[in-house]
Amino acid sequence: MAVKTRPISVLVVDDHRTFAEALAMAVGLEKDMVARVAWSGLEALQMVERDQPDVILVDLLMPGLTGIETIRRIRELHSDASVVVISAHDDDLSKARAIEAGAKGFLSKLTPLSELPGLIRRAHSGELLLDSEESARLLRVLRHRRHQVATERQRANRLTPRQIEMHHLVSDGVPVGKIAQRLSMTPATLRAHMQNVLTRLGVHTKVEAVAVAIRHGKISGGG
Repeated sequence: MAVKTRPISVLVVDDHRTFAEALAMAVGLEKDMVARVAWSGLEALQMVERDQPDVILVDLLMPGLTGIETIRRIRELHSDASVVVISAHDDDLSKARAIEAGAKGFLSKLTPLSELPGLIRRAHSGELLLDSEESARLLRVLRHRRHQVATERQRANRLTPRQIEMHHLVSDGVPVGKIAQRLSMTPATLRAHMQNVLTRLGVHTKVEAVAVAIRHGKISGGG
C-alpha cells in the first residue's frame, strides 16, 4: 500500500488581496500543494507559529511590519521553512537585505503562474532560488551600502552647532539673506560656509545636505 505524501504547505504573505488570492488559488490547484494567505506580516507570524508552513512567499512592501522584518521573524519562529520573496521590486539592495534576513530566493511578481509550482517544489527541497555567485554579489552590495551609511554618519557627526542651525534654517525655507542675518555673517560668508558643508558631507546641493542631516538625526524632517 502506497504511503500518502503530505502536501507542501504554502503561505502567501501580501497585502494586495487580489494578487495574493490569485497566487494561492493557482498553487492550490496542484495536487501536492495547499495554500493559505496572510494579509500582513503580523498575521503571517501568527499563522507560521500555528501552522508551520513549508514554503512562505513574502512581499517586501507591506504596511506595518516590513517584508524584511517579517522574514527575519519567520526564520526565528520556524527555521525549517523555506522563505522566498515575491515582489515587484527587484533592486539589488532589496534582494540583498532579503537574503541576509534568511530568504532562499527572490521571485518577480511577473513570474508566470505556470512556473510557480516548480519553483515552490525546488524551494521546499532546500534549493536556493539564487546561485551562490549572485548571492555573494548581493551581500557585497549590502556591505558597500552599509559602509556608505557609516561614512555618511561620521561626516554628519562632524557638523558644528552653527552648521546644524544653518541646516535647520535651510530646511525651513528661510532665504539666504535672512539666514546670513540670523547667523551674523554676510551672504558671501554664508555661501562659503555652505560650500564647506557640502564638501564635508560629500554632497553637491543644499537639498542633499539637508537630507543627510535629517537621516542622521541632526535636524527633524519638519525643520
